[in-house]
Amino acid sequence: MDLPAYTPDDAPVPEGEVVVERACTAQDLGPRLNRTAADVVRFLMQQGEMVTATQSLSDDMIELFVADLGVEIRMVDPGEEQEVELLKLLDVVDDLDDDDAPVRPPIVTVMGHVDHGKTTLLDQIRNANVVDDEAGGITQHIGAYQAERNGRLLTFIDTPGHEAFTAMRARGASSTDIVILVVAADDGVMPQTVEALDHARAADVPIIVAVNKIDRENADSQKVLGQLAEHDLVPESWGGDTITVEVSAIQNLGIGDLLDNLNVLAELEDLRADPEGRSQGVVLESFLDVGRGPVATVLVQRGTLKVGDPLVAGAAWGRVRALVDDHGNQVKEAGPSVPVQVLGLSDVADAGEGFVVAPNEKIAGRVADKRGHWRRQSNIGRDAHALSGGARLEDIFEQIQKGEAATLNLIVKADVNGSLEAVTESLRKLEREDVKLAFVHRAVGRITENDIQLAATSNATIIGFNVRPERKAREMADTENVEVRSYEIIYKLIEDIESAMLGLLAPEFEEIVTGDAEVREIFSVPRVGKIAGCYVTNGTITRGSKVRFLREGVIIWKGEVSSLRRFKDDVREVQSGFECGIGLSDYQDLKNGDVIETFEEREISSD
Repeated sequence: MDLPAYTPDDAPVPEGEVVVERACTAQDLGPRLNRTAADVVRFLMQQGEMVTATQSLSDDMIELFVADLGVEIRMVDPGEEQEVELLKLLDVVDDLDDDDAPVRPPIVTVMGHVDHGKTTLLDQIRNANVVDDEAGGITQHIGAYQAERNGRLLTFIDTPGHEAFTAMRARGASSTDIVILVVAADDGVMPQTVEALDHARAADVPIIVAVNKIDRENADSQKVLGQLAEHDLVPESWGGDTITVEVSAIQNLGIGDLLDNLNVLAELEDLRADPEGRSQGVVLESFLDVGRGPVATVLVQRGTLKVGDPLVAGAAWGRVRALVDDHGNQVKEAGPSVPVQVLGLSDVADAGEGFVVAPNEKIAGRVADKRGHWRRQSNIGRDAHALSGGARLEDIFEQIQKGEAATLNLIVKADVNGSLEAVTESLRKLEREDVKLAFVHRAVGRITENDIQLAATSNATIIGFNVRPERKAREMADTENVEVRSYEIIYKLIEDIESAMLGLLAPEFEEIVTGDAEVREIFSVPRVGKIAGCYVTNGTITRGSKVRFLREGVIIWKGEVSSLRRFKDDVREVQSGFECGIGLSDYQDLKNGDVIETFEEREISSD
């Protein structure tokens, strides 16, 4: 039956700006604009969009309808308007400025271009080497640490330098007092240096420039100063007001001078915060830990956070079960400018969320539940229309060649929330007119059978960052013909997806898992170290094989099987169903239940 032509009612449309929630239905949208749900459905069907009155509408559909009416709208996420009431319920204090409060340590964010030495600089400051374990030279997760100089504490936030982590870096700048901009003396100002500078300026905080790698033969600090001046950072030595310090993180040169300048700047800034009352702050990072549950690294900005406090961070909440400081020690409380890990939350909190201690547990749970509800509503509508008819990675170019607008359906799993956010934002930037991305599901943790089932149902490709599928999930993926791609370096992930969208994805090698072994007992052998007593659950474990060490599906180490024994005999391989002792090259942090996964790369035949 033909629908009657769309004819706007004579009823006047609302004047001024109308607030409209994303993912609303025709039933919600119509009355806000003095129209019926039938008017909305009828108009959209005329435009070729088949919707029902109770179906979530995409942003484009809403904008199409309001443009026809000539109404001015402000689009908000579901629950955004209600958030004001929730903050009143929590009794949140917006103004963190405490003129009469005690002095607090400065929060210092280290920024700069990838490979310019930010993490090495922090290593020298806190005397801990974490660089060696970083895949592809990237700091994958934000860390927060405290250091002392001349009896004064300083809090440091490390932000990743790769452009993919822009959102994380922006978050770092928004919760900081001073920025150290690291520029390599042999490389100069680079695109990410400028980007970091923009974030620092947006946060309106003072900047100290650390000219690093001055020990290099081709170091040219004067050239760097000139480049900085071109970006309106005129050094003090040139008559400007930007403090610049020459350092070598590797040689430990100039570090003391840098810290002294930080102390002087902090004194000039006169940083204060009230340590009394209910605590507020920001979540820097969060992840799911085996045995401990959801863990959030938070930075306290006001008040004192204590064990037992009812805490709300976005849609996560819980009574604080334990607080762990940057040295791994449990503490009973944390005051302003102190970073701590929080245990006891109901869920993995979103990195970048503000946290607040609620008046009581009842209010904490109520606020978190309401936020969770609105966010689920938002997610339902965000990709609702993109998902229909979406393609997998391997099929995407075929659709493009046919001249069709293609949608790539993705399920993204990552080891921590910061990585998940960075991967998602990087992928969103790859969208073009002819290729859209739809995120069917995004979460922290290993790739499970549920993920495979969802991918099979929604015709999606699974992207894993620093996580691997369980054995049963791997088998199900083969059976259901679900494409699973795992990455440890974000450059490669972006490159592969972009290549696929351009029709250039043609890997020369494929990775084959050759065996799985579960750690069931750990033995200490003098002059050798720890040996994993394992049961081979799948395939064959071979001495010398490349290996991943997995804990709850998260990759925590890569190397080789250095030794393999059956009872007291050295053997070349052990097959499924047998026990063995496995020694790993350069890795000793073994725990019962861990999985050793061996693999090899095989060349793909061109015919």
